[in-house]
Amino acid sequence: MTERIAHICAAARRAQVFADIGCDHGYMTEYMLKNGLCERAYISDISAKSLKKAEKLLAREIAAGRCIPVVADGLDGLPEPCDFVLIAGLGGEEIIKILERAYLPQHFLFQPMKSSEKLRRYLVERGAKIELDYTFSEGKERRKYYDLILGDAEGGDIYTEREFRFGRNNLNGTPYPFLFQAKEELEKTNARLCLALQENSREALLKRKTELEEVIGEVERSL
Repeated sequence: MTERIAHICAAARRAQVFADIGCDHGYMTEYMLKNGLCERAYISDISAKSLKKAEKLLAREIAAGRCIPVVADGLDGLPEPCDFVLIAGLGGEEIIKILERAYLPQHFLFQPMKSSEKLRRYLVERGAKIELDYTFSEGKERRKYYDLILGDAEGGDIYTEREFRFGRNNLNGTPYPFLFQAKEELEKTNARLCLALQENSREALLKRKTELEEVIGEVERSL
């Protein structure tokens, strides 16, 4: 199990029916079942070949009827609603498309690879309550950064523009991986400014540079 998957597992919630959409090797489902966090689970992937990796890992649970593999696109094809749904490793826009075709789960855990801001906006517009929204990292020498969004379908939420762009808990609670990421992006933005010749490109980079400097300063002062 990778650092990334272990971090996702740590955010798991107890559920009656769990679904792992785009399940890859099925480690999260294995964690849920072994720790008694759900009564039954669905592992789903659009590719039957990819799904076989998780089926191999979860063979005993599948034989016992506690885990049901489904070749499906997103939540499509699952025979019942699931009260806790994980979607990890897809882009934010892809996750939105999955939810638009199906439903917003009672409890959700999303780990978008990109377009986190769009996903946050979509969830808040749908009336969701976001419980956790932060960045975590994997690796030491060459860090990889991931956003994690945990919440409920109901309850409503109010986000500021800055929270939409950067993640609420990164600004007031879980700052360190985010600070590393923001400082790395600021360094790259400064390097791009040295090469940018077109006025439009420089204007956008300068705007991002200012925003990053402001956020980094605010977070550091709050520590």
